[in-house]
Amino acid sequence: MRNYLHLIILNCILIQPVLATEYPEISVEQLKSAITKGEVAVIDVNGKKSFQQGHIPTAIDYSSSYKDLASLLPADKSVLVVAYCGGPSCRAYLKGATSAAALGYKNIRHLSAGISGWKKAGLKLAKP
Repeated sequence: MRNYLHLIILNCILIQPVLATEYPEISVEQLKSAITKGEVAVIDVNGKKSFQQGHIPTAIDYSSSYKDLASLLPADKSVLVVAYCGGPSCRAYLKGATSAAALGYKNIRHLSAGISGWKKAGLKLAKP
């Protein structure tokens, strides 16, 4: 019983705050507009293989670049940063979003539609 209590406390202290971290959503159309205007940094967390098959234009491949993220993102910490993964049920975007937050970026959004929503909207993918 005591071990279970420790697990519950550990969950409340360490795990729940991480899971509770949410970032405001951005729509596919809003992201498309921001890309067109050159007003956004985009982080793809779908993995290298997926990135090579096609990604949202201007996106950074997080899996290949997370160690260099600070040098790949704009110097202006107020710039819009959007992280995305596969789609609405995917939570992998948190890796990119929390990495950007740890670097001091303040305007971070989540494309909950993900790459699947981008494709569904009929928008073109970029390839490396």
